[in-house]
Order: sequence, then C-alpha cells, then structure tokens
Amino acid sequence: MTILVTGAAGFIGFHVANALLDRGEAVLGLDNLNKYYDPRLKAGRLALLEQRKGFRFVFADIGRFQAVEAAAHNDLPKIDRIVHLAAQAGVRHSIDHPLDYLQSNYAGHLNILELARRIPQLRHLVYASSSSVYGGSTAIPFALDNPVDQPTSLYAASKRANELASISYASLYRIPQTGLRFFTVYGPWGRPDMAYYRFVSDTLEGKAAPVYGDGAQSRDFTYVDDIVAGVIGALDRPPQGGQGANTPPHRLFNLGNDKPNTLNRMIELIEQACGKKMQRDVKPVQPADVPATWADISASRRDLDFTPRTPLEEGIPRFVAWYRDFAKV
Repeated sequence: MTILVTGAAGFIGFHVANALLDRGEAVLGLDNLNKYYDPRLKAGRLALLEQRKGFRFVFADIGRFQAVEAAAHNDLPKIDRIVHLAAQAGVRHSIDHPLDYLQSNYAGHLNILELARRIPQLRHLVYASSSSVYGGSTAIPFALDNPVDQPTSLYAASKRANELASISYASLYRIPQTGLRFFTVYGPWGRPDMAYYRFVSDTLEGKAAPVYGDGAQSRDFTYVDDIVAGVIGALDRPPQGGQGANTPPHRLFNLGNDKPNTLNRMIELIEQACGKKMQRDVKPVQPADVPATWADISASRRDLDFTPRTPLEEGIPRFVAWYRDFAKV
C-alpha cells in the first residue's frame, strides 16, 4: 500500500517521507514547489527523495481539487494513509499577505478531506496543525483543553479552521483523523524564514541578525527528528471513535519538546556552535508574536509513546553543522 505525503518537498514533509521510506513504505509525494523561500532547499530535499526506492513525486497544488485528484489518480486504489503537511507557512507572513493562506491552507485542507472521502480503504489521515492556535493564551503549558478561539494571526486561524473541518468530516464520513499541533520545529533542511536559521546564516556571514524584542520570549523549540517520531507514532495509531456524531474518530495532540528556552538562550548556543558573536539588529516585537509557548505533551506521551529526545544543546550544533555544509561557509 501507499502513503500520500503532501508537502513532501517541505521541511517536515521531507523528513517524514524519508523516515517512512526507511521502514519500507511506498510514498507518493505531492508539492507545488512554491517560492515562499529559497527554492534551492525544496529542490535539494526533493532530489534526495527521488533517489530513494519506493518514492514517487507528483507536482500538484493542493489548493485546486482537480490537480489533487489527478495527481493521486493512478495511486488511488493503493493509498491507505495520508500525511497532510502542505500549507502556506509563516505567522508573520500572514499579517502582510493574508490571501496567500486562502488557497493552500483553507481550500487545500478541504481538498485533502474530499480526496480522503473518495478512498474507501483509507485507514488514517494525519494532518499538521500548529501551536499558534493557542493564540496569546496565558495558561502555561498549553494543554489540549485550553481555549483556542482567539487566534492572533490569520495563519493560526487557518490552522484552527482546518481542525474544525476535520472534526466535521470525521463525524460525517467516519474518516479516522489525527491533528498534530507542532511547536517551533527546527533542524537540518529547515525553513530560512525561521529565527534560528536567520541567526545562524547572518552570524556566519558577519551580518546583523534581526531580533524582535529583547530575546526574553520563550519557545518550545522541537527538533525535527522528534517531530517525525511523533507523526509516525500518530500515523500508526488511528483513532476509533464511537457510534454517534459526538464521538467522531478524531484526536488532537501537541508535539513539542516540553522544555521551553528563551530566544537569548538559543542565541548563546548558536554563538557557541558558530564560534563567533551574533550581531543584533533589534526591532520591535511584531503584533502576532506571543511571549511564550510550551507544549503539554502528557496525552502524546501516553497515547503515542512520544518522547522528545533532542535538547536544544544538541539540536543547534547539528543544525549549524548542516548549514555550514549546505551553504559552504
């Protein structure tokens, strides 16, 4: 059987597809290879995946249902699981470019749900949500029963809308689904719009790195290998649900490191790994930024056997080593 992975050339999608291939799965990867960030990254990830046995790539924009249907058509009788990771990323980007999120995040998620409805043998759909759905919640750590009705960005609103649509489809069509709220994922082959990536690249190139605020804000930085383990742990455990509409086969989980660090601490580790001081270009805190994130992963530990294993002190040097090789600096 085949696992459909959307956003396969993206940061997390690339790592998930690799892990699935490592255990002998057949993977159909979809991506529209957009130019939101340096296209060399998606091209490089995809080139590595296309060398792997069991991987097939199809160019497709998930925002158009006809494109999704055509891309999956030949594999439809074999697809029994979906890992839906494709989306327009970026909390800050959503402030200035809100319409970019209409097609990929809103329409795209609904199109994947419609595709899933057409696959009778589908065992499970796992999709990416985000810690941003918690908005400016002051209840720390963020627990699954925290309120999520006051998003601070359109990106967050799109992710919460996706969760609600999935609950609806799980109730109406009994499609087993698991939504995963990711907390600040970092690591090799990461996204250059993320703070840690910019800090490393600017430091190694001798440029001043933009720092929004005084660096005291904290994030539950989560290494990508730990996120991948959580995704696969969820994929292998489809929810059952009950008989009525009130108990649809749908679950939500937090995937985080459960050990927040301040931005200043991350900068210290970057300076150590780079062997030089980072110059700061201090800017005002942006409107969508929240002071802290911290994942309550008690449910993920219990139900997914999820155990984050990579502290920031190990993850940052690994990223810096990868970046030096990728950028040849």
